[in-house]
Amino acid sequence: MTHVAGGAFGLVAILAFILAAVAALLAIGSGQGFASLVADPVILPALRFTLLQAGLSTLLSLLFGIPVALALARQRQFPGRIWLIRLMAVPMGLPVLIGALGLIGIWGRTGLVSALLLGIGVDEPLSIYGLSGILLAHVFFNMPLAARLLLAGLERVPAEYWMLSAELGMGRSATFRFVEWPVVARLLPEVAGLVFMLCATSFTLVLVLGGGPAATTLEVAIYQALRFDFDPARAVSLAVLQIGVTGALLAVISLLPAPDEAIAGSERPVRRFDAGSGLVRLQDGLLILAAALFLGLPLMSILVSGLRADLFALLIEPAFLSAAVTSLSIAGSAALLSTGLALLLVRAIIALRVRGSGLASRLLSGSLSAAGSLVLLVPAIVLATGWFLILRPLGEISRFAPAIVIGINALMALPFVLRILTPAVEDHRRISGRLVASLGISGFVKLWRIDLPVLARPLAMAVSFAMALSLGDMGAVALFGAEDVTTLPWLIYSRLGSYRTNDADGLALILGVICLALTMLGTAGAKRSREAVAHV
Repeated sequence: MTHVAGGAFGLVAILAFILAAVAALLAIGSGQGFASLVADPVILPALRFTLLQAGLSTLLSLLFGIPVALALARQRQFPGRIWLIRLMAVPMGLPVLIGALGLIGIWGRTGLVSALLLGIGVDEPLSIYGLSGILLAHVFFNMPLAARLLLAGLERVPAEYWMLSAELGMGRSATFRFVEWPVVARLLPEVAGLVFMLCATSFTLVLVLGGGPAATTLEVAIYQALRFDFDPARAVSLAVLQIGVTGALLAVISLLPAPDEAIAGSERPVRRFDAGSGLVRLQDGLLILAAALFLGLPLMSILVSGLRADLFALLIEPAFLSAAVTSLSIAGSAALLSTGLALLLVRAIIALRVRGSGLASRLLSGSLSAAGSLVLLVPAIVLATGWFLILRPLGEISRFAPAIVIGINALMALPFVLRILTPAVEDHRRISGRLVASLGISGFVKLWRIDLPVLARPLAMAVSFAMALSLGDMGAVALFGAEDVTTLPWLIYSRLGSYRTNDADGLALILGVICLALTMLGTAGAKRSREAVAHV
């Protein structure tokens, strides 16, 4: 009963924080009708561009991600394959602003690609700003995600399928049509929906690479309406429209067919008989190399450009020290809050499942399960807008900024933290629950002797991932940020705005190293965790 009460408390806290912001938006925007939205010169263009760039980004991410996944699935044995797959996971854990700086270093007017084009006689350098830059950045972040998800599905295909296709003499096109494409087609709707959702709610990339009013999404328009124009009515209209867009996207994604898990790979080693010819190896090799360069060069640019800066001077600069303390304090608090909320929700859901299948239990369990996804409905910039309007009558908003940013970052990390903790807590209860109950172990003794040794690693992973996510966030901080509340991403963005790109590169490298250290810390201790499970 204690677990259920804790979960109910967490659910009420989440709903109160979100609904307060939404209520503030609706209270101000209730008098505005559809005609005002249509007549506003900013709102409809921002909506059109949001959907346009998200659609094109999704299309391009899949067009490049599918061939890369197919090539990696065919070529299962080559030096560095595991490192390339790990490299494809880096953009998802990389602060968006750092990735944007890396892309500018390669594709910008003074970047590597422009220098190569000038070397062969092309006078006009590339421009990474505007729609083309946004698409490039979204492909950089989302193509690896799509490729990894599709690769995971292709690697579940049983070895017998490939043996049968070889015995039947199926060529490359027939193998793709009858074996590979059915797997890809089952995964494609869910992958496309996820990528579209990420691109439609992108804020930092569009803010940095948008390049003007013609390339402004709903979230960036909300930020501009409050920070530059100070037009709360327009900001509210944009925020309500953004909620409608994200709600429609989540509804469509929920209606998409789930991937068919009926086909499961066997434990036998898989041999791809269609990957042995020299031409196929050459084509796949070139494709894999192109993907590695596309992902690796911006990361290398961050490293090289960052090392050119005076890192020691930046590290002892008062502005950096203040921003670092602020960022780490906010990130640490948000990570602990998010992990605590996730534990309350997970333990309550498990307790309700154990109690039985009554209507009240099912309703509460469903509400707790949906709480993690509810925050996806209201993006960070929309939450920040609602709380901005709530706090504005109270005076200096920057006084409340840290608490609001912590709450928003905790909620934004909650879906990912839940995905880490839910299977770990469920497995731990399944393995040790009956034994612990029979021995009468409870309270602090159970927490210290039974739970922590087993759950230490997933908890560390959850906290470190949430901290890294919060450290790289610039959505809420962009709206509440002031001289008294400056985080590392906002400091980097400020240096870019004042054309101090050398400092921005150095700060980006430092932030990247901090996030990498958090990731390594979260994945440490795997062996000790497995030993603890074995003892239980």
